[in-house]
Amino acid sequence: MSAEFPIDLKSFKKFKLDPSKTTLSEQEKADLKFNIQLLRDAIVYFTASGAARGVSGHTGGAYDTVPEVCILLSLFEDTEKYVPIVFDEAGHRVATQYILSALEGSLPAEHLLHYREANSKLPGHPELGLTPGVKFSSGRLGHMWPLVNGVALANRGKTVFCLGSDGSQQEGNDAEAARLAVAQNLNVKLLIDDNDVTISGHPSEYLKGYDVTKTLEGHGLKVFTVQGEDIDALWGGISAIVNYDGPAAVIAKRVMAPGIADIEGSSHGHDVIPVKSAVKYLLSRGYSDFSETYAGFTAAPEPYLCIGSTKERGANRVVFGEAVNLVLDGLSKEEAAKKVMVIDSDLEGSTGLKVIHQKHPEVFIPSGIMERGNFSAAAGFGFDPEKFGVFSTFSAFLEMVISEVTMARLNNCNVLCHFSHSGVDEMADNTCHFGINSLFADNGLEDTHSFLYFPADPAQMVAVIKRVFFERGLRFVFSTRSKVPYILKEDGKTKFFDEAYEFVPGKDETIVEGKAGYVVSFGEMLYRSYDAVLRARQLGLDVGLINKPSLNVVDEQTLRKIGTSPFVLVVESFNQKTGLGSKLGTWLLERQLTPRYGYMGTTREGSGGLWEQIPHQGLDPQAILLKIKQLSH
Repeated sequence: MSAEFPIDLKSFKKFKLDPSKTTLSEQEKADLKFNIQLLRDAIVYFTASGAARGVSGHTGGAYDTVPEVCILLSLFEDTEKYVPIVFDEAGHRVATQYILSALEGSLPAEHLLHYREANSKLPGHPELGLTPGVKFSSGRLGHMWPLVNGVALANRGKTVFCLGSDGSQQEGNDAEAARLAVAQNLNVKLLIDDNDVTISGHPSEYLKGYDVTKTLEGHGLKVFTVQGEDIDALWGGISAIVNYDGPAAVIAKRVMAPGIADIEGSSHGHDVIPVKSAVKYLLSRGYSDFSETYAGFTAAPEPYLCIGSTKERGANRVVFGEAVNLVLDGLSKEEAAKKVMVIDSDLEGSTGLKVIHQKHPEVFIPSGIMERGNFSAAAGFGFDPEKFGVFSTFSAFLEMVISEVTMARLNNCNVLCHFSHSGVDEMADNTCHFGINSLFADNGLEDTHSFLYFPADPAQMVAVIKRVFFERGLRFVFSTRSKVPYILKEDGKTKFFDEAYEFVPGKDETIVEGKAGYVVSFGEMLYRSYDAVLRARQLGLDVGLINKPSLNVVDEQTLRKIGTSPFVLVVESFNQKTGLGSKLGTWLLERQLTPRYGYMGTTREGSGGLWEQIPHQGLDPQAILLKIKQLSH
């Protein structure tokens, strides 16, 4: 659906600010306030379209930093002194980059109403080369400042700005960036939105002692702490750091989403604004009632219904926490607290830890956006052979803790790791949040072993956790952002992983036997592969299906069975360069097994949207069926 953009971005007032004048004139102040309100209204209006479409999003962060952005735009009118890019190390504030693209004419304002929609080129994080007008890729939270240091080294005669937040500053990358910036006296200026809100709550409560001002001052930066909604104070701070020779920061204190009644000061402000709240806010600002407009932005339904699995779906990422609770329920509170420690990295609501926090607070440690340190803390707890650490975050962030994984392995630590949001399914945040290099976790030598498990449905997730929770060493369990159906037996009625099912680590599972060849899959791709296999069988192709929940262990019996069949097709959503398919072919050849071999995995940057990511990668059931047909001839 296309709709007109009712907020006139062409009314944005362009004017130049001179940092040598530390006090704003009344006209400058009036123009800034006008621009701030204009862009804040626009951000509320178009991000709410994401809520209407069911693709989620983020409103509060971009809304918060509009005053800083407007000041930067006025400074950038003097192009000789600055690198005119509003770098931002919080990718979820992508609405900032999109509104800037519209302001400069790279995007029509109306296109903003396709925020996070599939194939709109407006994904959940900014991607250089994808969206017209976007000047950088933010990557993951807290990763931009080190890169900005390099930009400053390449532009010694200019000032470089980077937006940050009290959330992004929790990442260890920023501590390293601070030391380099100070040591090299780089002309990097940070504008930090300190709103005391992250996904799981308030840093002042879950991370006591953390203070952005003291942290940056301790590293040697010049720091000015101001009230971010006081435009005079904000300009005073920004003009001061521009005039300062060397790295400096303005810490802008404010409540999250100031002026939006329903979400102000709340962790809900981190997420996309609900449609009703957006309508209410915009009405209070004098705009029309946009309820009917938002009603036209409906979610795109997935057009394909798979056979071989249930219509009922469950969220494995949530079931992980419920399964851990089932294990902990068998211990006394005292025994659980002594034996188990579960640490969060500000994602407890997304990775299943929230239910553990609620039911077993005796084992739970709330912590910040510090994946490396938190993983190592879990490992350190499990340094004692009789104790077990539990760590969880997004699969994309597994790449950040590889060195810590090696350290834990060298120390024989007991850690159960849950990496949710694996693969690409429903990843509206797009490419930088793809969890596709998960086999990196298996980086030990031949004389050590880590165990990687990817359950296919909620019932198998429970069985896996019950079986491996108190196993020693490193265990990695993966799940997706998307919900998955339950796998059915060949009768099409009974759940495959029923009450009689017992998970055996390292054992592959035959979902259906076949003589024409085998498809090997796991996780969220198993039910899609099952659909393709069943449809192939309807066409007379006697194809079998293997579930491989233990990703990095060779089941010799099953490998020989599939290796002596006419073909083997591996289907997964991991990176085709690093996934199971890149290993299984080698395992076959090492045993002189040479079936026709096919491999389907993730190969492209994302499309945005939700379910659309799977067909975008050519991993939908129809594509799998086509590959089966090709290998069968």
